[in-house]
Amino acid sequence: MSDTISVLIPTALRAKAGDNESLAIAGKSVRAVLAALTATYPELGKQLFKSENEVNRFINLYVNDEDIRFIENLDTPLKAGDELSIVPAIAGG
Repeated sequence: MSDTISVLIPTALRAKAGDNESLAIAGKSVRAVLAALTATYPELGKQLFKSENEVNRFINLYVNDEDIRFIENLDTPLKAGDELSIVPAIAGG
């Protein structure tokens, strides 16, 4: 499908996404792609979202290496061939 976005799934969340490293999903915004992703993998949605419209604070999302918080957050537009990376925050001490 030519209008798809590549969604990169981190190792820590792959078990919640059918053990997939990446998925091709159609959508015109980050919100739409994540809605399609979490409809297929609801357990992943529980890890990604604090509430319906709020991403968990320990999850970072990047479109083509750009942090969506500095673009349009979940409403960041996407086009065919874009890459959405899900990156869990890492804490240490």
